[in-house]
Amino acid sequence: MKTVQISLNSIDKVKSFVNEITKFDYDFDLVSGRYVIDAKSIMGIFSLDLSKPIDLNIHAEDNAEDVLAVIKPYLI
Repeated sequence: MKTVQISLNSIDKVKSFVNEITKFDYDFDLVSGRYVIDAKSIMGIFSLDLSKPIDLNIHAEDNAEDVLAVIKPYLI
């Protein structure tokens, strides 16, 4: 598992982020404080405080670099 910090501070960023990561078969969790939600859930993401950076847990054993290349615009 790899953890990175991302910023999803606009509706367009949230939509494009979800579209990008749904292309992967891995599990993704977003962690904000004590809340952990599925990163592929748009409704779940909107339940978080998007004004602050969010931790993204990538549950990929081998090809996390492929995911990082795709989510580069959202990384902090």
